[in-house]
Amino acid sequence: MNPFSLAGKRALIAGASRGIGLAIATYVAEAGAETILASRSVEVLEREAKALRDKGLNASSLKVDMANEASVAEAAKAAGDIDILINVAGTNVRKNFADYTPEEDTRIWETNLHGIVRLTRKIGAGMVARGEGGKIIHIGSLTSLLGLPYLTVYAMTKSALGGLTRTLAAEWGRHNIQVNCICPGFIITDLNRDMWQPQIMQDWLKGGQGMPRTGTPEDIGPLAVFLSSPGSDYITGQLIAVDGGFTTTAVWPFEPK
Repeated sequence: MNPFSLAGKRALIAGASRGIGLAIATYVAEAGAETILASRSVEVLEREAKALRDKGLNASSLKVDMANEASVAEAAKAAGDIDILINVAGTNVRKNFADYTPEEDTRIWETNLHGIVRLTRKIGAGMVARGEGGKIIHIGSLTSLLGLPYLTVYAMTKSALGGLTRTLAAEWGRHNIQVNCICPGFIITDLNRDMWQPQIMQDWLKGGQGMPRTGTPEDIGPLAVFLSSPGSDYITGQLIAVDGGFTTTAVWPFEPK
C-alpha cells in the first residue's frame, strides 16, 4: 500500500482558483483523490477542473464565498462527505496598522478566519459523525510564527489559524482526525508579485534565509499531499513552515579564509 496515495478519498480545497490553492488541488488530484475545487470564481474553477479531468483526474468545481456565511453553509452541504479539507482562501491589505478601515478589517477577518472556521466546523462535524477519521489542513503564513510590518490584520487572522490548528488537533484526535497548518514563506502569487519586483527585496532575501530565492505554489503542494495521506497519520497540531529557512536560518557575508 502506498502511504502517500489519496485514492478513494474526497478532498475539498477552499480557495482553489489560483496560486497556492490551485497548485494544492492539482497535486491532491494527481495523488488520486476526488478533488473539489472551491472559490468565488466559478468560471475559472470549472476551467481548471476541466483541465484536470482532461488529464484523467477526478475534479469538479464548487462555488463558495468564504466571507459570506450563507454561501459557506450551502457549499458545505453541497460538498457532502469529505475526507480531506484544505483551507487556502485568504486575502491581504498591506498598510500601517492605524490606517486600516473598518471595511478592510471586516473583509480580511471574514475571508481569512471566520469563513474558514464556519467551513471547518461543518465539514469537521461530518467527519466526526461518520467515524472514519479525516484530515484538515489550514494554510497559515510566516505571520503565524513571527512578526513582519504592515501585515497586522492579516497576521492576526493567520495567528488565529495556528490556535485553531492546535486546539482542534487536541479535540478531534480521538476521532482520528489530524489537523495541521502549513505556513508558507515568500511564495510568489498574484497577491504579492509586485512587492517582490524591486532588486532591494531580492538582495534582502539572500541574507535573510538559507535558500536565496522566493518560492512557488508548487513548493507547497507536495506537503499538502503528505499531510492529507496515511503517511502523516501520527502528525497533528503542527505548524510547518515551508519558507526556504527564513524562520530558522540567516546568511552573513563572512567567508572563512
